[in-house]
Amino acid sequence: MEKNAWVIAVDMGYGHQRTAYPLRFLAPEGKVINANNYKGIAEKDRKMWLKAKQGYEFVSAFRRTPIIGKLIFGAFNKLQRILGFYPRRDLSKPNLQLKQTLAPIKKGWGRDLIEKLSKNPLPLVATFFTAVFMAERFKYPGDIYCVVCDTDISRTWAPLNPKKSKIKYFAPTKRVVERLKLYGVNPNNVFLTGYPLPQENIGSEKMEILKEDLRHRLVNLDPRKNYFEKYKDLVNLELGKLPEKANHPLTIMFAVGGAGAQRHIGAKIVKNLSKRIKSGKIKVILAAGIREKVKDYFIEQTKGLKVEIIFDKTIEEYFRKFNLALRKTDILWTKPSELSFYSALGVPFIIAPPIGSQEDFNERWLINSGFGFAQKNISYINEWLFDWLDSGFLAEAAMQGFIEGEKLGTFNIKKICFG
Repeated sequence: MEKNAWVIAVDMGYGHQRTAYPLRFLAPEGKVINANNYKGIAEKDRKMWLKAKQGYEFVSAFRRTPIIGKLIFGAFNKLQRILGFYPRRDLSKPNLQLKQTLAPIKKGWGRDLIEKLSKNPLPLVATFFTAVFMAERFKYPGDIYCVVCDTDISRTWAPLNPKKSKIKYFAPTKRVVERLKLYGVNPNNVFLTGYPLPQENIGSEKMEILKEDLRHRLVNLDPRKNYFEKYKDLVNLELGKLPEKANHPLTIMFAVGGAGAQRHIGAKIVKNLSKRIKSGKIKVILAAGIREKVKDYFIEQTKGLKVEIIFDKTIEEYFRKFNLALRKTDILWTKPSELSFYSALGVPFIIAPPIGSQEDFNERWLINSGFGFAQKNISYINEWLFDWLDSGFLAEAAMQGFIEGEKLGTFNIKKICFG
């Protein structure tokens, strides 16, 4: 008998939906439920979610406004900031953001969704803390799981009374495991699974697709064989023999976040690499997401150049196109969002400036782990990028991500949900 779970996300930015997308096969009919716009949502709940979403998108987009934008974003960021980990101490006292999140739930926000799902109490797997707090508040009778989608988290992710809570957590990193303990969560309710990555980029648990893609990627990332000469035994052991030639040209993908705030970076990349793009020496993919205005901006900024733009009106189809394009992508350039975990697919990162406290921590994790590098001055990309390639630095980051990153989070989550 096929086993199912309710998979819950929210469409605020891409992070929570991208985290849910690889888990969609667990859901009835493969459909992820967005807590903020599901069929039949109560009107008062819809309005509350809309208010939260508009506030989030306004702050993200407004951030680039001189002076006042930084002040507003700074105040917002302070609410969601992650405190220093050391010295280890009791951090179970609720923060202001958690109290603000719980206040409308205590007044009934989310009851409609939880009561609907309670009629068929499958395991509930949510990628946003608000949904699991709703489930616990309104006494959801099944198991409640929360999938964490950052490398470190604020107190807001843990329940008001963490020691008494039944919420279980799927942690992507050891730091998240330790952080949840500091927040007072019962260690028996925390599972180190790794982040759920798309099976279409992995294959089975033998990772046959991932390894085949990485073999070709390494050929492009190590043109002078500087990395391979030093670590050929490791490469041969983990991946087998590399092909003589890659099945695609050297390819960079730049991906914007949900608000599209950093689209100007993609335009600058294309502008400064235009000669190499025209000569066919390099390919650039611009991932525009689901926003028409971002797609149109990229089209306008890349006139006369053969640049691939990934766009779709639906988030599911956008993720499908993105994951397919990623198979022949050599370098992923984006802000350190939930995509940071895609480094485990053997894709090295060039890190665009982070937006928010959690992304500061994600950037630190990527760099400290050896999975990526902070972007340099894009005006000089023809110098520093190709120095990195010739030195084998990006090949090393790709292998480091593949070896050290947790790749089987999707499979681990399924096993825990269903034994």
